[in-house]
Amino acid sequence: MPRKDKYENNSGNRRSHTLMSAEEQASGKKSSWNELEITGTIRNLSPNLFKMAHLTSLIIKNNQISRLPSDICRLLHLRQLDLSNNKLRSLPAELGELIYLRELHLANNCLRILPYELGRLFNLMILSLNGNPLNKDILTIYSEPNGTVKLLTYMLDNLQVTTPNPPARPWIPLARPNTSSPACVFTVMCYNVLCDKYATRQMYSYCPSWALNWDYRKKGILEEIKHYGADIINLQEVEMEQFYNYFLPELKMDGYHGIYSPKSRAKHMVESERKYVDGCAIFYRMSKFTLVKEHLVEFNQLAMASADGLEHMLNRVMPKDNIGLAALLQTTEGAWDNSPNDAPFLNQPILVCTAHIHWDPEFCDVKLIQTMMLSNELKSILERSAQTLRMHNINTDPSNIQLVLCGDFNSLPNSGVIEFLAKGRVSQDHRDFKALAYKACLEKVLSCDKPNEFTHSFKLASAYNDEIMPYTNYTFEFKGIIDYIFYAKQTMTPLGLLGPLSQEWLQQNKVIGCPHPHVYSDHFPLLVELEMTPTITPAMKVIHR
Repeated sequence: MPRKDKYENNSGNRRSHTLMSAEEQASGKKSSWNELEITGTIRNLSPNLFKMAHLTSLIIKNNQISRLPSDICRLLHLRQLDLSNNKLRSLPAELGELIYLRELHLANNCLRILPYELGRLFNLMILSLNGNPLNKDILTIYSEPNGTVKLLTYMLDNLQVTTPNPPARPWIPLARPNTSSPACVFTVMCYNVLCDKYATRQMYSYCPSWALNWDYRKKGILEEIKHYGADIINLQEVEMEQFYNYFLPELKMDGYHGIYSPKSRAKHMVESERKYVDGCAIFYRMSKFTLVKEHLVEFNQLAMASADGLEHMLNRVMPKDNIGLAALLQTTEGAWDNSPNDAPFLNQPILVCTAHIHWDPEFCDVKLIQTMMLSNELKSILERSAQTLRMHNINTDPSNIQLVLCGDFNSLPNSGVIEFLAKGRVSQDHRDFKALAYKACLEKVLSCDKPNEFTHSFKLASAYNDEIMPYTNYTFEFKGIIDYIFYAKQTMTPLGLLGPLSQEWLQQNKVIGCPHPHVYSDHFPLLVELEMTPTITPAMKVIHR
């Protein structure tokens, strides 16, 4: 008779089996089951068992099995595997590929050692090892409080890394530079480096502890940054101490200078705590750019100023201490090296902004409002920047200052955040507002040039899309595009960009998430080469005295 094997644990540790009734069979109902129990005096397992890839629970305890075939790895969906009370003397390394396992019962076997690959079972919550003649080192760790986690950590940390380095990411050419008129060619990088405080085993338990350690990761991150040698480098999740004691002095030796700000909470902390707060950094190559002025955008301050008593603005938006950081730069003579020899030297102003928007998917309203406040603040910064430039003998207006906006927006391409930035508008009733009453409050501070829409005047385009880069953030739990580089599409042309990390390398080496011993953050750096045509004339240039 066809049967639905539904196992339910009860106080007697017995399982109940629900049989399909005759009426259900007559009606054509199909049997569905995902748990299998085999008991008796079984000595060997049939190869057909490992074709049952749908299984989530396999119970083969109380048998005479002395060897577990390596094909066990084919049962990838297993959550529970009970091999207790058998005669196992060893375990295959492939057992470590069952990364969804939550329970592994191995009690009362003949195991003396365990394969280090078991350390890959980062979802494991229950590991039963009692009744095995295991070596002293394993037993000592296992016997400690929280012994299962400690043992898995120990085994993963001591597992030899055999994965080869990933192949170089490809450079994707998009256009050829224009040599018939003045143009400035420069590269922009955007990179969330994953600050030390967030790189924990609790967050990334599939990564060895030593590969999460900042002293290990920082060398690979800096090497990667220097390898690509972008003219403008935008970093997120940089701790204050990391910026001043590591990134800034190291990059200064390569001809960069930089600005930095931690998240807003740092201002309320003592120095010993403040230095571990993460924030945003912008570095620029001094041979191509000079800094005119820097600007900090604090979203909690903007939310407080515009809340007007609105509960959601005060309770949801204002407590988030995310920031944006902007640098008003001017090009130097060296920035125009690729232009014709007779092209005049221009001090083209450019506003570079990087931001780190709130992360939690449950707060999509906060993400959108932070982004809208950022655009409004950038408009104000451009107006003030034009005044600053006029003080430096450049007679210009805000429209002459070109914009590059990038960062970790923690938002997918179909979100309200990206719709607003890329299209210049978002409906006041957009689903990401979560039907909360922000409308009246936002109308007072943001542009509403069209009925029922919030708008901005920047003409921006994203250098990357999902056809070029399937994801910029790659963890076990989430893989998607959340990092972006936007540029002024009317005056800038992307000539090329850095392609994705090899999908083949990720799949062949079963890299389920990053960080990884060969990948130093959970984000991949973005890099684009832009050609900028001037929006000022030689008559506007600075008079050097």
